[in-house]
Formats: sequence, C-alpha cells, structure tokens
Amino acid sequence: MREINASWMGDELGPARVVFLRPTPWMEAVVVVDNRALGPAVGGVRLTPTVSPAEVVRLARAMTLKNAAAGLPFGGGKAGITLAPSMDSTPHDPHDREMRAFAKAIEPLTDYIPGPDMGTDESCMAVIHDEIGRSVGLPAVLGGIPLDELGAAGHGLACCAQALADAGVLNIEGARMIVQGFGAVGTHTALMLKQRGAVVIAVSDSTGATCDASGLDVDELIAFKHAGAHVADFPGGSARQRDEILEMPCELLVPAAQPDVFTKDNARQVHAQVILQGANIPATAEAEKIFHERGLLCVPDVIANAGGVICATVEYAGGSAAQALATIEEKIRGNTAELIERVTHDGCLPRKAATDMAMARIRAADAYRRRF
Repeated sequence: MREINASWMGDELGPARVVFLRPTPWMEAVVVVDNRALGPAVGGVRLTPTVSPAEVVRLARAMTLKNAAAGLPFGGGKAGITLAPSMDSTPHDPHDREMRAFAKAIEPLTDYIPGPDMGTDESCMAVIHDEIGRSVGLPAVLGGIPLDELGAAGHGLACCAQALADAGVLNIEGARMIVQGFGAVGTHTALMLKQRGAVVIAVSDSTGATCDASGLDVDELIAFKHAGAHVADFPGGSARQRDEILEMPCELLVPAAQPDVFTKDNARQVHAQVILQGANIPATAEAEKIFHERGLLCVPDVIANAGGVICATVEYAGGSAAQALATIEEKIRGNTAELIERVTHDGCLPRKAATDMAMARIRAADAYRRRF
C-alpha cells in the first residue's frame, strides 16, 4: 500500500480528531471528526480510488457547516476509503467484506455516525449497522429512508431553486439547465426541476456528455442511464466531451459529481446565471470568488445540497419519508432565503454568508458545553 503524507490546517472548529485505519491489508481508511459542538458527527463514507486525507478533512468541515446551517443536532464528520489497485481491478463486493472490516475498525469511534457517499450506498450502511448498530441511510426494510431512492438531495436542490425563484433571483420556467454528474443526485435534480418548468439541455457522467438545445427527454434519459448505458450514447441527444457542457450558456448549472470541478483556471469560462452546488466542495475558494465578481450566484453546498443529511437525521430520529421531505423543504427554503438576504444586504460572498449562518449556531451551542 502507499505511504500516506497528509497535512491540514486546524482552527477553532477542529478537526477534533483524524484517525488513520488499515482494516485489511488491501484497504486504507481515514475518519475525520471535525466538530461536535452540536452533537455526534454525521457524514458519509466515500470509497473512491483517489480520495485523500486532505479531501476528507475538507469534506468533514463542509459537513460541520452544513449540519449547523440546517439547524441539525449533529456535528460534522467524513470517512474516506481506498482499496489496493489489484482490488479495484478485480470483481469484488465492497458491500460486505470491505464494509464489515471498516465497520469493526470504526466501532470505537462512537462520536462518528457514518452515512452513504460516493462509492457507498444503503447496502453498505446496512452492513455497517449490522456490525456496530450505528449508521444512517439504511434500506427501508431496516427502518431506513433510502436517500437515493427518495431523491432527498435532488429534492433539496429543487427546493433551493424554488426559494431563489420566490426571491426573484431565478425564473425556473423555461430556464436552461445543465447537470454535471448524472448519478443519484443529478438524475433526481433534473427530474424534479423539469417538473417545475426547467429545460434540461445537457448532462454528463464520468465518460461523456449529451445535449439538446431544445431540451432532453429526462425520463427517457434516466431509463437509458439506469439500463447501464453512458449518457453520451443517448439517441435523443448529441454527444459531447464530458467537461464541454460546463462552458455552455445556461440559466442553471448543477455540478453533482466530484470535488473541485471549478477552479481559478476555468471559472471565467462558465456562462451560467446560477450555480447550485449539488456535489460536495465542487468549487475552490478562488473559483467562488471569481463567480461572485462576475455576478454569477453560486449557492454553496452547505446550503443547496443539505437534503441528504437532513433526510438521514430524520431517519435517525425515527421519522418517515414524508416527514423527511417536509423537513428538507422547510429548512432549505428558509436557509436559501436567509442566504440571499445576507448576500444582498452585505454584498458578501455566498460562501461567507453560509459560513456565518452556521458559525452563529455552532458558537451558540458551544456555550453550553462543559468547560471543566
């Protein structure tokens, strides 16, 4: 396995702890518990070939701010898993063997509650729960609210867009929409905003993209994708290079894939009116500053894509799917309205406005923590 060299900056929030694990000889993991002022740390388990400790630290901080901004009684955490290249290239089922090993390794970390993220799903969470009795995003048969099946994150993004429309920032009806990353989050977001009047003109997955200026048939495209095909091969659109669609003119752009899609090198080539961050940390701080200077509204992940973690915490409290959807709408629409008010009044970056919202709640909660 590789030698790990990792560094990060600590501050008043955390991280509270960073734990490196080797659950099996072919598996490495890092768990970051960033902050616990509001409660135990909730955050997903990311299983990708490239996930790094620095990325997990950034994602854990995003969860701290996301949970606080949403008014949830949880702190922020995250886990990242990498497998040896030989394991990545041979058929195996990480839903059982790898997840059971990971679960036993994190069993003593009782202040971290895992959930699904890139590379893991409700089946993985079921295995973790079977081992240690602690996870969210469980299958319905185990009393969970399946986040992907329900479309919790997509529902939250649609609620965010509706709040922007209510504030006069965005007209959803007829808005040209582009979705980068046509997975669980991207497909539900496209479908839900199409139902509200948006016109989906381009989408991409990891291998390529498809577009149609008059609008793609989202239902047919989702069925095509679910059948195992690549979106670039969709007969109802024209194939494009994967990242080409990021520079196409549109009213609404939803990055819903990997981190750092937007950087200082490509931020000036984006021609959207509004960016809704459907992925975690899809833009660097430099890119977000450029967007703000250009008058492009970029709604941060900690506000826009909180639907998944809100749903998970409703599940954790024993709530229903209907309660989860209602809670997502209430919290995300309220937070988006507050974000717009702060940005309009202060002229600050949306990221700063969102961070200020979260920090006010964290500091208020921290005042109740034991000092001796």
